[in-house]
Amino acid sequence: MVHHPSFVSRLILPLATWGGTGYLPVAPGAWGTVAALPLWWLLTHLGPLGYALAWAGLFTVAVLVAGPAQSLLGRVDHSAIVIDEVAGLLVALAGVPLNWTWVLTGVLLFRALDMLKPWPASVFNRGHTGLDVVMDDVVAGVMARVILAVIMVLWRRG
Repeated sequence: MVHHPSFVSRLILPLATWGGTGYLPVAPGAWGTVAALPLWWLLTHLGPLGYALAWAGLFTVAVLVAGPAQSLLGRVDHSAIVIDEVAGLLVALAGVPLNWTWVLTGVLLFRALDMLKPWPASVFNRGHTGLDVVMDDVVAGVMARVILAVIMVLWRRG
């Protein structure tokens, strides 16, 4: 008997790998972050409430697909799962003006914090559930956004 995956299971890996960008060689998390920038740009045009609602929807999808994707890929927090980077980057860049200096700074802060996983992001770096996989990146995004806000304030004062 041939097993045919369900429609939902056929969506898990394309979503978890953000359209396959997680399969790109060398630093898939960086590729996932870069691939999230067009979505960020689109969401900035929705206003704060629209951005927040869209992010909440993406976060929900990310949590729902990250867990099963680990099973399908055969490893906890597999590097090909990059939808968590998308969710984290959207937090890091929430409310950031369409200024590429600030966007690039936010991206670099997010990537550094995502890779280093300082506390409190490290608390979630267990990777056993979809929530664990996503939350360490979301926390890294919050940390990056706070640092970016401080830099932006200090830059304007200088």
